[in-house]
Amino acid sequence: MHCKKIAALLLCLSAFLSLAACEKGENVSTSPDTAGKLLVSVTFNAPAEFARAVGGDKVAVTTIIPNGSEPHDFEPKPQDIRGLSSADVFIYNGFGLEPWAEDAAKAAGNDKLITVNATSGVDSLPPVVGEKEFGRDDPHAWLSLKCAETEVANIAAAFEKADPASADYYQNNAADYTAKLEALYTEYAEKFSACEKKSFVTGHAAFGYLCRDFSLKQESVEDVFAAGEPTASRLASLIDYCRQNDVKTVFAEQAASKEVSETLANEVGAKIETIYTIESAEDGKLYLVRMEDNLRKIYDSLNE
Repeated sequence: MHCKKIAALLLCLSAFLSLAACEKGENVSTSPDTAGKLLVSVTFNAPAEFARAVGGDKVAVTTIIPNGSEPHDFEPKPQDIRGLSSADVFIYNGFGLEPWAEDAAKAAGNDKLITVNATSGVDSLPPVVGEKEFGRDDPHAWLSLKCAETEVANIAAAFEKADPASADYYQNNAADYTAKLEALYTEYAEKFSACEKKSFVTGHAAFGYLCRDFSLKQESVEDVFAAGEPTASRLASLIDYCRQNDVKTVFAEQAASKEVSETLANEVGAKIETIYTIESAEDGKLYLVRMEDNLRKIYDSLNE
């Protein structure tokens, strides 16, 4: 998002929230479904799931970026982030995925709001060669089980700060969820270590952090930010790579052009498999189920 767009957004947001504070309409903080709960606003699906896992029945979680919207390109309207004026906790991914997040939190004028950069403490991955013009690191940390553990810990700490009386509850939930993340990591670390092949082909380069977890490598049709279709030379290079490495599966995700992935797969005689980026709700499945599905499909592709 350009600086002028951010400035315009914040001016509109400040005015909108000022008016909203004076309205006597519906207030989510007094809804029977949210009474006595922490009001938590999260930018998109994956950290929202972490928040629900940690917060359990003591939190009411809302998501700002609608399902089906691309987080990389999302530009919120004032009404999209109105809830920040009454929220207790605001969670965003960081690494430049939501360049509007910190300024929006400030513009909300909510003194009690606790703002959480979920990836705080995660070692970022730089964009691959040729993508430096984006000026930010790879944001897809949530697709790493190890990074997810860090995000869960950051969220638990924020909930403890907002609701100290329930600290044990949040810590126990975080520990339970982290144990599930760690169990899945341990299972696939052993499986991937035994694979001779280490590289798989995806629609867009969203799996760098997952690759770091398991010493894998991704080749992709589109870049980290899914910014347009590949050049003819890039596609030709991928075709050569797939043929030389006997690639039998090309993965496709909703964030990238499935048509180009299908073209690549048809050219090299590979099949198309879907893989989850967990930016939106997908197939009604929870994070751990989608991650296990991803890992199983990647493992199977390496053993074809």
